[in-house]
Amino acid sequence: MNFHYGTDRLTVAHTLAIAKRQLKGILHDSARQAIAASEAHVQKIVDQQTTVYGINTGFGILANTSISAEDTRTLQYKILQSHSVGVGNPIPTEVAKIMLITKVHALAQGFSGAQLSTLERMIWHIDNDIIPVVPEKGSVGASGDLAPLSHLCLPLIGLGEVIVNGEIKPTREVLQQYNLAPVQLGPKEGLALINGTQFILSFAVKAVERMHYALEAADIIGAMSLEALTGTSAPFDERLHQLRPYTGNQLVAQRLRLLLGNSDIMQSHIDCGRVQDPYSLRCMPQVHGASRTAWLHLKELTETELNSVTDNPIIFSAHDTISGGNFHGQPMALPLDYCCFAAAEAGNISDRRSYLLLEGKWGLPVLLMNNVGLNSGFMIPQYTTAALVTENKTLCFPASADSIPTSLGQEDHVSMGSISGRKLNTVLDNLEYILAIELMSACQAIEFRRPLKSSAILEAAHGYVRSFVSFAEEDRIFAVDILKIRQMLSDFSFVQHVNTWATQQGVTLNEQYPAFSL
Repeated sequence: MNFHYGTDRLTVAHTLAIAKRQLKGILHDSARQAIAASEAHVQKIVDQQTTVYGINTGFGILANTSISAEDTRTLQYKILQSHSVGVGNPIPTEVAKIMLITKVHALAQGFSGAQLSTLERMIWHIDNDIIPVVPEKGSVGASGDLAPLSHLCLPLIGLGEVIVNGEIKPTREVLQQYNLAPVQLGPKEGLALINGTQFILSFAVKAVERMHYALEAADIIGAMSLEALTGTSAPFDERLHQLRPYTGNQLVAQRLRLLLGNSDIMQSHIDCGRVQDPYSLRCMPQVHGASRTAWLHLKELTETELNSVTDNPIIFSAHDTISGGNFHGQPMALPLDYCCFAAAEAGNISDRRSYLLLEGKWGLPVLLMNNVGLNSGFMIPQYTTAALVTENKTLCFPASADSIPTSLGQEDHVSMGSISGRKLNTVLDNLEYILAIELMSACQAIEFRRPLKSSAILEAAHGYVRSFVSFAEEDRIFAVDILKIRQMLSDFSFVQHVNTWATQQGVTLNEQYPAFSL
């Protein structure tokens, strides 16, 4: 089964599948026709010497500077060079690949004046995993992601660097190896390539995927902590959440009911007399649910952006062009910042549960180890969660609240959405470590409830962790354990294992809420 660039609707799931080589993206004949027609419109504009921004004028503040017909192609070559000013480390290769995928899909809709040969070369890069090196910093998120997109497209004209099998190589060397010549850009094409939101968008796609799995893991891990702390499932009663019917809250409450169902540990203290649990246990539906709502908003807007044309000017015909602002990143910058807060809060409440597990209450040993004093037990891992939570708080300043004029005031309001996207993924890095430490602590604590067992689903989760990390009788280098558990969160195998196991038992954790799936 193939995905058709420019004609099919692109989803987050499709984008990730193409990036992971699970789905192949191709150009349908109808897209090829639209691309050819758009290219012809641009050539007609040049031949008739109709003044259109970016085709036969300069860029930005130079919009009133005319460019001769013979120089229109040179202009497009130069814009890729002049705008390649990114700095910092290369972005993850998968994110750069997603930039290529999303740029092809936008151009293939036939409103940008790109050549068919250029799109075919970009698809060649995608299919062969020859991915441009894109520096992480330099975009202000309007007029699109100019600097990172320039670096992304340098290899098309034989410049810049690419990553092949994890190794950075000069583009010219790789093109020679494949007997390929650089693309000769057409009029407007350089501007079409670098004008757009694909840097912001690609970080959003990764954030949607990563945050989905982090929130799925948070519910499972939170349920394990509640079991270890002999908390009650009463606050997850469906009737309670029907009285405040936020869908995200209802989803989390349902998941917690299913995760805790038929637990021996839960039944063992049903009449213990405890009136209320701390908020970090009792309010998981409200807190995790609010983060779920933010995630859903980001997913919905990301999929709108995935199917949008975001360069400038837009070519409807040789006689109908509009110079507008579809390149402005604000529609993505705001939800990315919102999700930054939501991800940080998921880490904040997780840290509180890790702390509760150490207090020595409700039958657990202080610091989750019997021989403390000589041993520090699980005291210090919680220091790490505290540090990461505070780091996330410092990253919660909304980049979209700032704007610095550029292009001598022509571009006088910018979104800074590129920073929002990068920042959210940094918060998600920290969240995965925070959750890993809670999961390590919860697995340790549950073993002090033996011979009682948790629910079958949570025992499967516990068993999966124990296949990598053993119970700690005494102190050891816990950083090693944290890295192993974080890996099973970042590669999504922990959640996938639990979901697969639950499905085999006839339990579908998200069945009633399909919108919250990838």
